[in-house]
Amino acid sequence: MSFTCIAIDDEPLALELVEEYVAAFPRLQLAHTFDDAISTAEFLRVNPVDILFVDINMPDITGIELIKSLDYKPAVIFTTAYKKFAFEGFEVEAVDYLLKPLNFDRFSRAVNKAITQIEQKRNNNNAKEENLFVRSEYRLIKINIQDIEFIESLEDYIKIHLTNEKPILTLMPLKTVLEKLPQDKFKRIHRSYVVALNKVRSVLNRKVLLLSSTELPVSDKYAGFVDEWKKG
Repeated sequence: MSFTCIAIDDEPLALELVEEYVAAFPRLQLAHTFDDAISTAEFLRVNPVDILFVDINMPDITGIELIKSLDYKPAVIFTTAYKKFAFEGFEVEAVDYLLKPLNFDRFSRAVNKAITQIEQKRNNNNAKEENLFVRSEYRLIKINIQDIEFIESLEDYIKIHLTNEKPILTLMPLKTVLEKLPQDKFKRIHRSYVVALNKVRSVLNRKVLLLSSTELPVSDKYAGFVDEWKKG
């Protein structure tokens, strides 16, 4: 089993060192390197990865802000010259926090910890029934994930649209429900919509047509979802 990763650092020498260290791990596939967080964020919106090696102190937005902006949670290994950011790293549940100059043995331990965490998470996900539990009208409701067609954001609430059933309204941010769903089966296509990839019939002119004949908009920010849909 291999793991995709990217490295982000505005210091060229630090970035080269991370590339060199990553190359020593046959199970790691370095998908890209970046010297700014904004470009990284654009890449990650359409190219989810397993592990991020990310500097914290960068000129545009910080590594912490980058992680908080993501719609999913990769394994994060911070690389930084500053101890003062350790608490913020803990807050975003980083796997490890490496101080520069990077040491290979310490880097290796962080990578192995990240791989172990990812494998455990995958095993847990595979063991679970594909059900989503939400509260609606004071009741706890079990939803079979296979029945979800799309999810609509309504400010603080979401409406879960189901095949051949009434929609379910629950108090939950769209970002939170997306974290609970299989990342390979559901994709965000708009700030207000998440779709089940297997319920998409066609895509034309930035609009998605679902099997139920419902039509939804695709925003520029999430246009890359089409590549994920074609893979299925």
